[in-house]
This record gives sequence, C-alpha cells and structure tokens, in this order.
Amino acid sequence: MKTPLTLVLFAITLSLFSCKQNPAETPEHKAMVEEHKAMEASHDAMTKEHNDMQDDHNQMIEAHKGIENDSIHLAMENEHSAILSKHAELIEAHEALIAKHAELETKHGSGDMTLEEMTAEHETMKTEHEAMEKEHQSIKEDHERVTQEDEKMMKEDKEKEEQ
Repeated sequence: MKTPLTLVLFAITLSLFSCKQNPAETPEHKAMVEEHKAMEASHDAMTKEHNDMQDDHNQMIEAHKGIENDSIHLAMENEHSAILSKHAELIEAHEALIAKHAELETKHGSGDMTLEEMTAEHETMKTEHEAMEKEHQSIKEDHERVTQEDEKMMKEDKEKEEQ
C-alpha cells in the first residue's frame, strides 16, 4: 500500500516541477508587449509630425522663392533643414530600438532569455525610448520656434512691401 502512494506522490511532485510556465504568458511579458505597442504608437506620432515638419519646410521654401538674395531667410531655411535632419536621425534610431524591442519579446517568449534578462534589457530600452521622446519634444519645439520666426519675418517683409 505504501508503494502505490509513494509512486502517486512522486508522480505529482515530478509533474509540478517539470511543468514550466510559458514565458509569453507571464504578466511581465504581457506588460512588455503592451509597452511595445505604446512605443509603436509613439513612433507613428513622431513619423507623422516629421512629415508635417517636412511639409512646413516645403511651404517655407516656396514662400521664400519671391525673396531675392535674402540671407536671413536662407539662414532660416538652413536651420530648419538641420532640425529636419536631426529629427530624421532620431526617427531612424527609434525605429531600430523598436526592432530591438521586438527581438527581445521574441527571445523571451520562446524561452531563449530568462525573466531577469528580459526585465533588465527592457528597462534599458524603456529608458532609451523615454530619452528619445524627450529629444523629439525638444526638436519639435525648435521646429515651432523657427516656423514662428519665419512667419513673423514674412509678415514684416509683406508689411514693408505694402508701405
């Protein structure tokens, strides 16, 4: 009677220790997936704002066509171009971060990475993402400043012409 009971207890103990939870089903992994979705949404917003900035730049250049040899407007265009270039680089870096984060999800979900490794890498990437969002905001503010300065100069030029 003791032997069957021992075997049953051994089988239960063995099954408890041999069953591993799917890493993709852990709360930590699911939270990481949700944060990845938020990163992608942030990236989409950055890309849209970049396209809007590019449109503003094209309008600025078009508006400046009627102005002859005005170094101030040319300097404004150059400053705006530099802002756009910096923003394009940021978008590329953010895109690479998102790809790296997707790879992290895959590695952890397949069990190729421990929870501790995933958490540490995810925190690093999250910090990078937050820094990129701050840089994006700074670039956006620079863009708005240059755009407002240009609009003010264009208005002043128009008023001078009307006098």
